[in-house]
Amino acid sequence: MMSRLAPRWPAWLFWWRAACAQGVSAQQRTWAGASRIPGPGGPWGATGTSPLVRRGSSSAPSCAPEVMLTRERYSVRRLPFSVVSEDDLAALERIVPGRVVTDPEELEAPNVDWLRTVRGSSKVLLRPRTSQEVAHILRYCHERNLAVSPQGGNTGMVGGSTPVFDEIIVSTTLMNQIVSFHNVSGVLVCQAGCVLEALSRYVEERGFVMPLDLGAKGSCHIGGNVATNAGGLRFLRYGSLRGTVLGLEVVLADGTILNCLTSLRKDNTGYDLKQLFIGSEGTLGVITAVSILCPPKPSAVNVAFLGCPGFAEVLQTFCTCRGMLGEILSAFEFMDAECMKLVGLHLRLACPVQESPFYVLIETSGSGAGHDAEKLSGFLEQVLGSGLATDGTLATDQRRIKMLWALRERITEALSRDGYVYKYDLSLPLDRLYDLVSDLRARLGLHAKHVVGYGHLE
Repeated sequence: MMSRLAPRWPAWLFWWRAACAQGVSAQQRTWAGASRIPGPGGPWGATGTSPLVRRGSSSAPSCAPEVMLTRERYSVRRLPFSVVSEDDLAALERIVPGRVVTDPEELEAPNVDWLRTVRGSSKVLLRPRTSQEVAHILRYCHERNLAVSPQGGNTGMVGGSTPVFDEIIVSTTLMNQIVSFHNVSGVLVCQAGCVLEALSRYVEERGFVMPLDLGAKGSCHIGGNVATNAGGLRFLRYGSLRGTVLGLEVVLADGTILNCLTSLRKDNTGYDLKQLFIGSEGTLGVITAVSILCPPKPSAVNVAFLGCPGFAEVLQTFCTCRGMLGEILSAFEFMDAECMKLVGLHLRLACPVQESPFYVLIETSGSGAGHDAEKLSGFLEQVLGSGLATDGTLATDQRRIKMLWALRERITEALSRDGYVYKYDLSLPLDRLYDLVSDLRARLGLHAKHVVGYGHLE
């Protein structure tokens, strides 16, 4: 598990990789979008980037050697659960007819995590469509002492959604129905298997947005997002899921259905049981439906991408950003030079500003285009004039905005293509972090190809 971060510190993600990457030269292409902001040492004009990449894509790593079984890699012991028998398969087939998967080829993907670091040996995957079917499955498994591993989009970065041994995988893939949406309050009720990007499209067509946005939104499920209390790129604006999730439907381990699927924002009647399951990662029950509050869709969105000479300037830019942009600030992401190098190397996405040690992506969203543009212009003039940023580019139309966001969102994909990833999530001063890197390399015998840092400031 990753350690929790202290509030208002950067969400650092550090990666160490052993060599398995295939060298690919970055091919510069014509920057097809954003206007340039001149800064000290930064000329007007255009640099290279790639064609538009769909935001939310979650492709598998290209370097895909055989993944060692988790039980062999780590010193873990299988608890005394029963082994699935032919009678069990027959009983499960009666519960979800035609949706019991035992084909080894079909089971290969759900047995391996997205980063291809851990692998289970499950021989059975179930695809229920309703909460009642999930309840029947869990009740049967509880009575038979069969281990179960709930799984959504399997896009997690820590292997929590993949089995360790031969657990039965209960997939929410077919639980993808939208139950209701209220056009006045913006309350969405849906099944847990709905893909985040599909929900985003649905509510945006009705003038709202999902309060959560992730790089993996093209594959991740809303139930898994809630189960892991995902923060996402809109955390700065809309807060965590603990504040935007209004209600849940959960099936407990013995098959009991707990219906807390309220759509009231103000509900102070008794215990707030849903909070037990937000962030519980499937250990207390399987989330089968979600009620979530969607904010109105902003009519004016701008994205600025800046180069900063050091991490101290990144922090100062963040402080200046919050002070000058205030209520229209919706995201503040930072990346280091190593991230941009790998994104260019493996994904052909070129940095749109001059080379810098660090980069920041700033998004504003509001209801008045003129008002937002004026505030953003004043902020950019301040940070460029003071030397906090040395170069920058600004995007206001959707296509260019997506191109800038791709530089941030696809870092994980670039890392996975580079080789084996060793991940830490820490909150320490920079000098301590790099001391820790050296210490880990000495202790674990790792020869780090790259050490990179990226994340969002809160």
